[in-house]
Amino acid sequence: MLHGYTPPHRFLPYLSWTDVDALPDRENTVVVLPCGAIEQHGPHLPCSVDSVISAGVIGRALALLPADIPAFAMAPITYGKSEEHLHFPGTMTLTGTTLLATIVEIGESVYRSGFRKLVFANGHGGQPQVLEMAARELRLRHGDFVVIPHGVSRLPNASSKQVSEQEKKLAMHAGHSETALMLALAPDTVHMERAVAAMPPVFPISLLSPDGRPACAWTARDFGPTGIIGDPTTATAEQGVEILETLAASWVQVLTELHALRWVVRPEATWERGHHTGFVQTAAGLAAPA
Repeated sequence: MLHGYTPPHRFLPYLSWTDVDALPDRENTVVVLPCGAIEQHGPHLPCSVDSVISAGVIGRALALLPADIPAFAMAPITYGKSEEHLHFPGTMTLTGTTLLATIVEIGESVYRSGFRKLVFANGHGGQPQVLEMAARELRLRHGDFVVIPHGVSRLPNASSKQVSEQEKKLAMHAGHSETALMLALAPDTVHMERAVAAMPPVFPISLLSPDGRPACAWTARDFGPTGIIGDPTTATAEQGVEILETLAASWVQVLTELHALRWVVRPEATWERGHHTGFVQTAAGLAAPA
């Protein structure tokens, strides 16, 4: 079914328009858009990793969220900006311009539906800047819109205690943590017998990169033919479950606090944005049945 990892009662597209219109306190109801990608993740993982992880983590968090906290997930964005993986078959990419326009237009739809709190839960490292640009554009248009772009795995979780110091410093793609999470979320898609380690060279200019990660632009093919940038070989399903549960617990806290958040409201309209407002039907305006 379309809701995937999200509990059906927390899946916004399953509501009718009159259900949405009848939601109490839509202004403080949190809407989450999982943002992923379809791109190579080495020989051992499917191309859907980023989409699975973003939807899976948010879905688990919504399953654990207390019933009195109103929050919903949208259907995930499964295509992202993935040009750094174009050398590998199976990579499907949008341009940054197309992704930016798509995210902004979805955000406009969320706002038009009466919601004022939106989270972009991003599972792909190649597009946070685009999501940040979309969030800023939406805030410019609407002074009462709280839009938060954030990496779905960039909250406290168990992964840091599971990996080596080298993995912490240099791994970026298809390494231990992503592999462990996929073993927990979609084990039938993982082929551990194909997993190998591949690390980038340490970047030699410490002022630009204290941890040694590449400070220059890169593509996955720059670091070898497998597409892996990390060491997935020791990942286990048990480790993935631990990462998933700790990440979900962190997101439960974030969603709870975001629901309670009362943020700055800018009352004046932003210049040249008037065409983004208009009439929206309400259920109260429907004629009573004869």
